[in-house]
Amino acid sequence: MSRWVASLSVALLVLALPTVASAASLLRYVGECVPFARAASGIEIYGDAWTWWEKADGRYQRGHVPRQGAVIVFPRIAKLPLGHVAVVSRVVEKRVLMLTHANWSRQNGKRGHTEQDVTLFDVSDQNNWSKVKVWYRDANGLGGGIYPVAGFIYARRPVTGLSGPHPDYVGALIDAYVPLAR
Repeated sequence: MSRWVASLSVALLVLALPTVASAASLLRYVGECVPFARAASGIEIYGDAWTWWEKADGRYQRGHVPRQGAVIVFPRIAKLPLGHVAVVSRVVEKRVLMLTHANWSRQNGKRGHTEQDVTLFDVSDQNNWSKVKVWYRDANGLGGGIYPVAGFIYARRPVTGLSGPHPDYVGALIDAYVPLAR
């Protein structure tokens, strides 16, 4: 019975999440990355984050070039046993973008919170977004880990409101290119 109640609770939470039209309320979301990315992007894929790349095949346009509103898919690895998905909130320059996502950094000792306009830096040898570093709140900068990326799933409709009115482009570039400066 408790498993059924838990499943029902998750289903109700997903149904209660706001759509892209109310992005401001999404920024107060606390929970897993998958329901956040689905609600923020309008990409209707279900299941663990690592499954999104294959599930998008034939249903959504996919690629390896970041676009505002696209969902970036991190595959399953030891550090990310369920993978991770996040929404591109800004493209800063060819190797730096900003994400808005849930359940990455700890806030007040707990995961699940939404973070807006965090830096993502392409560290792949071919500049193809296959390996990245992600801003991590506990480090107050790019974390030490390098994460593989499956690619980007492109939303069918424009995604707005996920980026702040005054994103810190300079801070994002410093995080990426001068990591010891912070």
